[in-house]
Amino acid sequence: MGDLSKNFDKKEFVCRGKGCCDHKGQVVSELVAALQELRDRINKPIHITSGFRCPKHNAFVGGDPHSQHLVGKAADICVTGVNTNFLALEASKITSFRQGGIGLYGGWVHVDVRDDGPARWEG
Repeated sequence: MGDLSKNFDKKEFVCRGKGCCDHKGQVVSELVAALQELRDRINKPIHITSGFRCPKHNAFVGGDPHSQHLVGKAADICVTGVNTNFLALEASKITSFRQGGIGLYGGWVHVDVRDDGPARWEG
């Protein structure tokens, strides 16, 4: 059981950088709700590989200077045994992600609840 939703905990979204912000983090409720909806839809656990990023960690990983990760509106996700193309397709069926951002990468999918979307890309 999660402390943000049925399946997600706040600790999954904290900055994972080393020597930057002491694992601080923020996450907007719309992102958590959309991730929960996606998890319920695919009926499989979603692993958050990157949630909130402080500016220092975002720069270290080569993130966009205006990344949605910086404001707690984005998550990079993967699901064991699930193809990223399928995961991105299922994410596009969730209203908040359809209106936000979806980025397809080799091993994960970026999803966000940006206000100025939709945005789509492959990395």
